[in-house]
Amino acid sequence: MASVTLSGLSTHISGELPMPGQQAPDFRLVDVDLQDRTLADYRGRKKLLNIVPSLDTPVCAASGKKFNELARENVVMLVVSADLPFAMKRFCRSARLDQLIPLSMMRSRKFARDYGVLIQDGPLAGLTTRAIVVIDEAEQVLYSELVPEITRQPDYECALAALA
Repeated sequence: MASVTLSGLSTHISGELPMPGQQAPDFRLVDVDLQDRTLADYRGRKKLLNIVPSLDTPVCAASGKKFNELARENVVMLVVSADLPFAMKRFCRSARLDQLIPLSMMRSRKFARDYGVLIQDGPLAGLTTRAIVVIDEAEQVLYSELVPEITRQPDYECALAALA
């Protein structure tokens, strides 16, 4: 079982983050219109998965804003959390995050288990830890980062370099 820290305290997470060269696990997540979305919905385009505990926290909001600013043509910028789709839609609208596609785990934690980001213990148990996964047009993982301290930002430069 892998671990990260939350404000310096060890927190266990399930599984392992997909590594570069691996096939990205399929997923079934819920969009802001309560429609199921799968990896196949974005086939033929590069995808950046910004996985966060909750959009409505300072660090998660900052990463959403940063990836929104850095959005590129022909790249789907997905932000995944356990937030309800209604809250994600409201947050993205108020923060003017028009380049992000919010996806919720409200119906299942399978995505979090399959991607190795489900927090197992501590105050955020049941949410996801902070991670980035970049996937190419053929659903191969190009880059992945498990952010070691949940309260820190991901490595934006490495994630963007993987999209080049």
